[in-house]
Amino acid sequence: MRHRSAIVVSIAVIGALSLSACGSRGGKSGDTAGGKDNGATTTVVIGVDAPLTGDLSALGLGIRNSVDLAVKNANAANEVPGVKFEVKALDDTAKPAPGQQNATQLVGDPKVLGVVGPLNSSVAQSMQQIFDDASLTEISPANTGVALSQGEKWASGDKKRPFKSYFRTATTDAVQGPFAAQFLYNDAKKTKVFLIDDQKTYGAGLASTFKGEFTKLGGTLAGEEHVNPDDRDFSAIVTKVKTSGADAVYYGGEYPAAGPLSLQLKDAGVNIPLMGGDGIQSGDFIKLNPKGQGDFATAVGLPVESLDTAKKYIADYKAAGYKDAYETYGGYSYDSAWAIIQAVKSVVSSNNGKLPTGDSVRRTVRDAVQKVSFDGVTGKVSFDEFGDTTNKQLTVYTVKDGKWAVEKSGTFNG
Repeated sequence: MRHRSAIVVSIAVIGALSLSACGSRGGKSGDTAGGKDNGATTTVVIGVDAPLTGDLSALGLGIRNSVDLAVKNANAANEVPGVKFEVKALDDTAKPAPGQQNATQLVGDPKVLGVVGPLNSSVAQSMQQIFDDASLTEISPANTGVALSQGEKWASGDKKRPFKSYFRTATTDAVQGPFAAQFLYNDAKKTKVFLIDDQKTYGAGLASTFKGEFTKLGGTLAGEEHVNPDDRDFSAIVTKVKTSGADAVYYGGEYPAAGPLSLQLKDAGVNIPLMGGDGIQSGDFIKLNPKGQGDFATAVGLPVESLDTAKKYIADYKAAGYKDAYETYGGYSYDSAWAIIQAVKSVVSSNNGKLPTGDSVRRTVRDAVQKVSFDGVTGKVSFDEFGDTTNKQLTVYTVKDGKWAVEKSGTFNG
């Protein structure tokens, strides 16, 4: 999620990974993960950076808990003999400055060999250089901003990976925005869209890629506006949308503003669907907008509830007693953590059963992450030459009877 501003994480591993043990069941906080003592002599810490408080905390807590679950399962199954994994979760409040401080703190802890997060692409921008200078692996389950992995000139075809330490299990807005445009134009038969974004890295980038594909297909824009992500009174924009003749609204941003915006449109008699990206595909969008029936959102990947590979993850998450839902990025967060665990396993296996010591260990783990390939919660987990996921599937959801329901799944054809 989060074109260049999103972000966050999940994982679940099935059959082929031999995760027969369910792990510790009592961890409700998700702040630390232990599991039973497996006789380990080395502790490896997996960091988590996500919004654990604030408007986007529902997504961030799902990320943290899913990493915690992956660590508990790994420890319970003795996935890496001689190694015990722990979690160090830090709160970035969905803002770049705290994220940058967290990156510095995580780099300063020599036991941290990988980090899952962040949720927001704008936060990732503030962290990437710090992690890369230390060769510390960063895997986001939620970032969708294309430039994070392919460089600022990616749109012109000049794709260059800026940071070798950056990976993600979520597909990018180069795919998500156009996928939404194709759905609105071809499936929903909407030809005149009012485009709104929150000016953040994620929202603005997502709106831009949507616009490019929608107009290419033959659609027209009834208008374009920008909002402050902290705004909650959208009366001026509602009036503009109402008089524009638009048959849909596309919003680049996140649910704390998208929910009230959609509600105020409906209250004003503008009965047209609002569509957004994975940043609005949360249960909290519906809580903020009880009139959201018929609104749409895209999300990276396929719904975990529909995947056989996710059944164990869902059952384990429920059994662990987490009080927060795993949300949109839970499965991707679990898979992000499991990728780090598998990289550590590979490094240990190739080093006579011991984790290397010294400054090179992070670089060795980073290089191992590039080569991981396994069947995870969300499907096949592997990374291309840019550190992007090779899984390019997406899903369109619609609000139906007070819940997000699957409308269509597939891959972007472009």
